[in-house]
Amino acid sequence: MNDFRLVITKTPLRITFTGGGTDIPSYYRKYGPGAVVSATINKYIYVTVAKNFYRDEIRVSYSKTENAIKNVEDIQHPTVRESLKLLDIRSGIQIISITEIPSRGTGLGSSSSFLVGLLNALHAWRGEAVSPKQLAEEAVKIEREILKEPGGKQDQYMAAFGGINLMEFFPDESVSLRQTLLKLEERRNLNDHLLMLYTGRERDSTKIHMEQMNSVDDHIDNYNRMKELAYRTYDILSNSRWEDLGYLLDENWSLKKELSNGISDDEIDKWYEKAKRAGAIGGKLMGAGGGGFLLFFVPPEKRMLVKKAIPELQEEPFKFEPFGSRILYMEGTV
Repeated sequence: MNDFRLVITKTPLRITFTGGGTDIPSYYRKYGPGAVVSATINKYIYVTVAKNFYRDEIRVSYSKTENAIKNVEDIQHPTVRESLKLLDIRSGIQIISITEIPSRGTGLGSSSSFLVGLLNALHAWRGEAVSPKQLAEEAVKIEREILKEPGGKQDQYMAAFGGINLMEFFPDESVSLRQTLLKLEERRNLNDHLLMLYTGRERDSTKIHMEQMNSVDDHIDNYNRMKELAYRTYDILSNSRWEDLGYLLDENWSLKKELSNGISDDEIDKWYEKAKRAGAIGGKLMGAGGGGFLLFFVPPEKRMLVKKAIPELQEEPFKFEPFGSRILYMEGTV
């Protein structure tokens, strides 16, 4: 019997600077380690887990609502279903999720952030304290092993640990994290050089991930170079040499576009070139590609010029979030 009737968790989304793609198994198992530098930001997914008055039923509310479910196998949301099965929760629960930005297809790791936040809430609901490592490993198990969804591991680990990290992914499936311990003023200064714009386009990353995973050998030089850029990015961030970051983002984007035809297109390329002509040093599309958010490295004095160059794109201000998934609220039983 659990000790709590209500738990709310708050889990950040992430942006990736360099190395994205080297965290997929078809790369790190053969050519590992993979290396990725990412940062969590102050955009969140909130998950509420509560007792259900109808003790033999499950209720799940996200972009749609699944009511009066008697059998966990009948839950349509795949990660909710598999999370409940993994933790052997069969009834008497309701789950509600809220996200600050579009929940799919934005390239900010939202599906993994939701899953990590859900697992965190479910463990707490059962009265269990779990580590970020366990949350990340369980999320990887559900998404990559049980559901067989294509993709890498960085999203799950970033959602669980938070911060600005260099992550390394080894052939034996182990993962190491090295955090850049920037002071508050240094984080603010880096933030002032970054501009994130929403393209208004959402995409299903599954096809792009599948194409990448099946063609690693054909683009091995690109992957190896992106891994090198991740290590250089970590060094730059650790030593607060922001001026070099834009050039690394630019090179990483050029390399990544060659991995799949679905990563970029004429419209995205035009936005990118307009931003560079207006003063951006470099940038990249977040996530697998095809839509979502564009991130640019821009000298602060050129920020307004870049925004004016592509007014059809919506700015999404953000700050760095130093923490991973955490519990906002817990209420015990009467």
